[in-house]
Amino acid sequence: MTRRWPDRFWIVRHGESSGNLARDAAYASGAGLIDIAERDVDVPLSPLGHEQAAALGRWFAEMPEDCRPSALLASPYLRARETARYIVDAGGLTHDAKRVVDERLREKEFGILDRLTRVGIAKQFPAEAAARARVGKFYYRPPGGESWCDVILRLRSVLDTVSLHYSKPGSRVLIVAHQVIVLCLRYLIEEMDESQILAIDREGEVANCGVTEYELDTEHAHRATVDHRMRLVRFNFVAPLEAAGAPVTTEPDAGGAR
Repeated sequence: MTRRWPDRFWIVRHGESSGNLARDAAYASGAGLIDIAERDVDVPLSPLGHEQAAALGRWFAEMPEDCRPSALLASPYLRARETARYIVDAGGLTHDAKRVVDERLREKEFGILDRLTRVGIAKQFPAEAAARARVGKFYYRPPGGESWCDVILRLRSVLDTVSLHYSKPGSRVLIVAHQVIVLCLRYLIEEMDESQILAIDREGEVANCGVTEYELDTEHAHRATVDHRMRLVRFNFVAPLEAAGAPVTTEPDAGGAR
């Protein structure tokens, strides 16, 4: 039987970042602009984010060697790379694990709406605010930015890469990226539609260092194909943080209005 998936697949959002904190401050004050000095790609983890990432790293490291990730794919954004580094430094991967920084896992691009709160968008770009409300967040693409569909298009090729290089028996893949990446990968892996993934999005934010985990379901293969499905084991799992006493945070990323 042709294999498309690894035995196990984890998708992790990065730890809390300084951008998350700046976004919260902007919304609390009613400001139109999120005050961040760095480019979004250069936004680092906050002190709490370092604590969360360290706790997650220890959780992976406590697994037996043959249960840890054998491949790590990370967003190039600093906050994701820092989170991944904690997992590596804790010994959370197999000794021969492949490690790749993949630009296709980057944060959703917000274009001209970058760093703007809802207040800022309504004030500076009222026509865009109206277009987003009319079209919906799944299909709306800000000028110079991406829609959720655009993100999904690049993630389809990521899954093709996983299938090609990391799907042999015994393979276990970990992705460290961003909130929208977690949700869009769920959309693809579970073959959802727009309404299903947006319903999950409305239930709440993906936690910083929250774990989404899948396992290969070898008992229920598609009859129409030669492949197996992936079975969702857990979503937004934060027990590794709670066990370590690291506070759980769920702030959206700072790129723009959610």
